[in-house]
Amino acid sequence: MVFVTGGARSGKSAFAEGLMKGRDAVAYIATARADDDEMRARVQKHRERRPKSWVTLERPKGADEAVRDAAKKCSGILIDCITIYVTNLLLDDVNTSDKEGYISREIKALCKACRDVEADVVLISNEVGSGIVPDNALARQFRDAQGLANQALAQEADEVYFLVAGLPIKLK
Repeated sequence: MVFVTGGARSGKSAFAEGLMKGRDAVAYIATARADDDEMRARVQKHRERRPKSWVTLERPKGADEAVRDAAKKCSGILIDCITIYVTNLLLDDVNTSDKEGYISREIKALCKACRDVEADVVLISNEVGSGIVPDNALARQFRDAQGLANQALAQEADEVYFLVAGLPIKLK
């Protein structure tokens, strides 16, 4: 299990994709919802960069199940990205007053799935806690949930990389 983090446009996805080079069977679990033209263009750029042989699974929720499903056919799994996944969970209309607990349980389930499968798993996530304190409650809730998710994933990972200006720094 490898965890790759860094700021926006730091080179995380390209680096993580490079970790999977040379594999025939790779599943790319995409967590984004392409609901507008700008996001559809981003998704298209990512697809063009990946080998045609890779299988794409679009899963805005249920990443743990997606990992288990992908591992049945693929020896490598790349999840891009945890930041959007946490956003999806935060905005999910699940009936709970404890969103932090809900997100934590989902991240723990994802960690367990990554550990249980025989495939190599690479997870990509943004580092969002290095900036100013957000000015509204939802943004602060997101920043906190993302930070806790990153900590949990980094703790479970065998290797952790931080990307800055396209350069990987191995943290673990």
